[in-house]
Amino acid sequence: MVREVVADIAPAELVLVDGLAQFDDATAVRRLRPRGGRREPLGFGLGELATLVTPVVWLVLDQTARKFAESAVDGTLSGTRTLLRRVLRRSAGPLAIPALTPGQLAEVRARVLESASQRGLSSDCAEAVADAVVARLAVAAADPSPESPADPVDES
Repeated sequence: MVREVVADIAPAELVLVDGLAQFDDATAVRRLRPRGGRREPLGFGLGELATLVTPVVWLVLDQTARKFAESAVDGTLSGTRTLLRRVLRRSAGPLAIPALTPGQLAEVRARVLESASQRGLSSDCAEAVADAVVARLAVAAADPSPESPADPVDES
């Protein structure tokens, strides 16, 4: 889903999305999260690319999937799965975002706008990103076919 939104809004960032797709979700999210300290441009030319849309979309969708998946699954069952995963040293599969209510979609939109603002996106760009994310989530909820994005969040 991240790739589809980025392709619509910032196709120049697809290189970043494709590079991050090599990693599991947790690693990709860790690499995209802002680190404390100073903000320096990358030393190999990507600074001019202004890769701002990809982290906004990826991180907000990751937060959304985690939040709504946790509320949908019983805490005991979730804890058991986490424990078993640790014992068996298996990584978690791709996160799935369930069908969201209009209120939840509004919350996701607000998170996208907030994250985009924190990352320095213009208000017009932030609105476009938020609209694209909410549209993809709404379409996914309306079309639960096997090929639909309602399946696990495909962040590649």
